[in-house]
Amino acid sequence: MLTEPATKYPRFRAPREDNQALVVPRCGAVGQLLAANRERIAIHDYNVQGRSIVELAQSARRAVVERAVQFTADYRDVPVAWRDPQFIRTQPLFIAGHQPELVHPGVWFKNFVLGGLAHQHNGVALQLVIDTDLCRAAAIRVPTGSIKTPRMEVVSYDAQLAEQPYEERRVDDLALAAGFPSRVENAIRPFIAQPLVAQLWPHVMESLGRHGNLGMALAQGRHWVEAQWGNQTVELPASQVCELTEFRWFASHVLAQLPRFRQAYNGALADYRQVHGVRNKAQPLPNLAAADDWLESPFWVWTSQRPVRRSLWVRRAGIRLQLTDRDQIEFELELAESGDAARAVDQLTDIAARGIKLRSRALITTLFARLMLGDLFLHGIGGAKYDQVTDELARRFFGFAPPGYMTLSATLRLPIEHESVNREHLHELSHELRELTFHPEKHLESSNGEVAAIVSSKQCWIAAPTTPANAAERHHAIVAANELLQPWVAQRREALLARQSDGRERLRASAILELREYAFCLFPANDLRRRLSDLADRGA
Repeated sequence: MLTEPATKYPRFRAPREDNQALVVPRCGAVGQLLAANRERIAIHDYNVQGRSIVELAQSARRAVVERAVQFTADYRDVPVAWRDPQFIRTQPLFIAGHQPELVHPGVWFKNFVLGGLAHQHNGVALQLVIDTDLCRAAAIRVPTGSIKTPRMEVVSYDAQLAEQPYEERRVDDLALAAGFPSRVENAIRPFIAQPLVAQLWPHVMESLGRHGNLGMALAQGRHWVEAQWGNQTVELPASQVCELTEFRWFASHVLAQLPRFRQAYNGALADYRQVHGVRNKAQPLPNLAAADDWLESPFWVWTSQRPVRRSLWVRRAGIRLQLTDRDQIEFELELAESGDAARAVDQLTDIAARGIKLRSRALITTLFARLMLGDLFLHGIGGAKYDQVTDELARRFFGFAPPGYMTLSATLRLPIEHESVNREHLHELSHELRELTFHPEKHLESSNGEVAAIVSSKQCWIAAPTTPANAAERHHAIVAANELLQPWVAQRREALLARQSDGRERLRASAILELREYAFCLFPANDLRRRLSDLADRGA
């Protein structure tokens, strides 16, 4: 079976070499994985507050695709078949997700595999824009300078503001945003001609003009490029997923069963930390806390008027739940531990109308997507690490693991021609410099009677057996001999140090020029399109 990994917590690493990809399992094995995933959900009759998990998943799947098609059709074309409810119900749904950032090509690679799998299996490809995460910076790093002495320059596309969810992050400095591509092109001109940002940015600005949301503008500009390159997907912000009736029903179940859910959540994290030898209690995620009779839930809450993301805390009072952010937000839900959640769903809808936003945290986002929405979720390495915890959480809480997922990443470096640095050569230089310190007699550039006498004295001491009585004298004599011989290897040391210094400078330059995390918009469009296509073909 392909649905279970060879080990409970497989370790994934990004490829070290340029133009290489990690694809687990290979795309050719996806058909078998799809069948196993569908069977895994179909055989479970789990009760989600009065609704079968199978029925709830079918309803959620229809709702999310319909909303994604509507959302995407506002700014780009959508395949006609994806508007057909029968097609949505019967054909596979592939899902991936990422924050609306200017990602590096190794992350973007996932979007093209997503579209390719949907095309290959006659399904739908849905990219979730994770706008519930924080916008921490509005800038990218750009290499500039020269091949010999490159440096990084930070180029901003908006003012730096206090962190807030992407859902709430509006552009603050429109003039700064408008001038972003010219500043990028000026900075990277020594290395790259005509970066993709020149094609991308007019569509980012057009999107900003329509709604003003910075993250959505970046996502829709990037999505436009994908359309031009023939990649068919639809997109939907994660915030809109959280507004689905089906999500609110699922969230109500987690809240109603929070003591049991919290035990499963923290237990899964403890298991992960034990297996990996992780001592930091904040890794890979912090536990859900408890304070008096309040329990921390796996949801965020905030308002647009005060977009500060805070944990949602819950306390049971009979058949009601009291909920708060422990600051300014307070509300209640009529929700028993078991039974129908319809009243709680209505109340969550009313609360949203009052401007209070209930949003999923990381594990809940992918848990809901994998259990309730798609047939196959495509993860990057970071998401795959977190979802190893999600798998164990689901086993403990639902009694079964969610459908299996794919893990993808790639390494594509900027096409900057430069001399690669042989790191092994630097190690050899360091070793030889150490040899000059401790074994200078092996590298003497000239010799005379004085040198011969020093070497002979050293060899006598080396040959002498070490005893408690002579240990200190023996050590000092050998060290003194090495120091006396240094003038005769000084010229060689100077040459080695110069080569080491030059190598370290070239290594520093290579570290800048070869960084794999540069934003995709810095690459030449045709070059990047070809390389991504080649990687996707090889992954198949």
